[in-house]
Amino acid sequence: MLDTNLKDQLKAYLENVKQPIELVAALDDSAKSRELHELLTEIASLSDKITLTEDGASNIRRPSFAINRVGTDIGVRFAGIPMGHEFTSLVLALLQVGGHPSKASQEVIEQVQALDGEFEFETYFSLSCQNCPDVVQALNLMAVLNPKVRHTSIDGALFQDEVEQREVMAVPSIYLNGEPFGNGRMTLEQILAKVDTGAEAREAEKLKQKDTFEVLVIGGGPAGSAAAIYAARKGIATGIAAERFGGQVSDTMGIENLISVPYTEGPKLVAAMEQHVKEYDVDIMNLQRADKLIPAAKPGQAHEVRLANGASLKARTVVLATGARWRQLGVPGEAEYRNKGVAYCPHCDGPLFKGKRVAVIGGGNSGVEAAIDLAGIVGHVTLLEFGAEMRADEVLQKKLRSLKNVDIVTSAQTTEVTGANGKVSGLNYTDRNSGETHHVALEGVFVQIGLVPNTEWLNGDIELSQHGEIVINERNETSIPGVFAAGDATTVPYKQIVISMGEGSKAALSAFDFLIRNSAED
Repeated sequence: MLDTNLKDQLKAYLENVKQPIELVAALDDSAKSRELHELLTEIASLSDKITLTEDGASNIRRPSFAINRVGTDIGVRFAGIPMGHEFTSLVLALLQVGGHPSKASQEVIEQVQALDGEFEFETYFSLSCQNCPDVVQALNLMAVLNPKVRHTSIDGALFQDEVEQREVMAVPSIYLNGEPFGNGRMTLEQILAKVDTGAEAREAEKLKQKDTFEVLVIGGGPAGSAAAIYAARKGIATGIAAERFGGQVSDTMGIENLISVPYTEGPKLVAAMEQHVKEYDVDIMNLQRADKLIPAAKPGQAHEVRLANGASLKARTVVLATGARWRQLGVPGEAEYRNKGVAYCPHCDGPLFKGKRVAVIGGGNSGVEAAIDLAGIVGHVTLLEFGAEMRADEVLQKKLRSLKNVDIVTSAQTTEVTGANGKVSGLNYTDRNSGETHHVALEGVFVQIGLVPNTEWLNGDIELSQHGEIVINERNETSIPGVFAAGDATTVPYKQIVISMGEGSKAALSAFDFLIRNSAED
């Protein structure tokens, strides 16, 4: 299964295994079981600290395998064959079960080890999901650090009957002790915040003790990361508070227009941005949602940013880089059936709709690319575009029209997502030319209609455009002296990663210029 280069790389990694581990395979007579047995045999042959055995128990998913630390209760389980995006999760599990230390902070490690109770996690993933590895790796690490935590990762495409029974229609989908726990990308810190009920209050108390920053960046996407780096390079006290480090980029699949980087993927770019920020003296405060901006009484004094957990941060200048999120349709049924057929990430959730009928709402580049990708997985795609013509690049439109299992409907206004038995059953749309109403029977709806800025919390405190964007000038100044803004949350045209990075850098330089022209006042 593994080519020579991959074997050589894996063998080098496995030299870091410190304690003996065993791979315990649960197989049947299927082709996938034979494929899994081949993979496990190859892995075991690469290290004398790894052995392979088989499990004859009847109550275990097949094909699956456990990675156990010999003589202990420490281990994790994969149900399926963790290749694709999950191959890294497999390698990390082998290393960590084998005693190789993780890169998590000591504070987080101690928090996991202190968890008391019984935690049986199950995570459904798809091999094409770029967000799933974060969840799988976080829960695997928790299982390695604390024997009271157990984790099984399940390939939803391989265990379709189980997916249907549990009505899993979005990945990653996490269950805890048999009950739904969470959907979508979650970091280790986010998972801990949900299971450790006192974590938020403890964090709020720590934040209240922070000194006043010279520059406080709100948001951890490309604009926020660039602003933090440029500010810290000036040698001034810099902090960055982000609800989710990486922001919208974390959900982006292929990135081909970041100059000097021919191709990368969202999670990889986010990891690189975070590592770059950590190279400087920046106080990173993740999982912190800003709730209120209280401007300084006059230039030179401190602004205050109140957080959702009750804490407040103070800074002489603030850079707002809160980014944007997927725009929703705003029609009946959308919220009710989110993650039950309504989805926003075709790469992540597409494999769960194999052979089924789906719709893509939106005829821009994102919508057409989603329809093309889905057409290779699902049974049929209906693309609905509000305008009279699709807005995607012509090369994409040509490819879409060549696909036999795709229907294109223009001048279509989606009016309702319908459902039955707790999941999507279809949608209604109105023909904007004739006024006639139509119903399309289907199992999935993928919404791809652009972005909306994350600025609701600023309403009434700062000047916003009619679209909710923060109004800025050429120096990234807002309507409040000492408060700057950058990226997709602003009125800057062309929402692109490379533009956001430049705008964040410019905002930080403007903030520094403001600081040297306005002396600090008590």
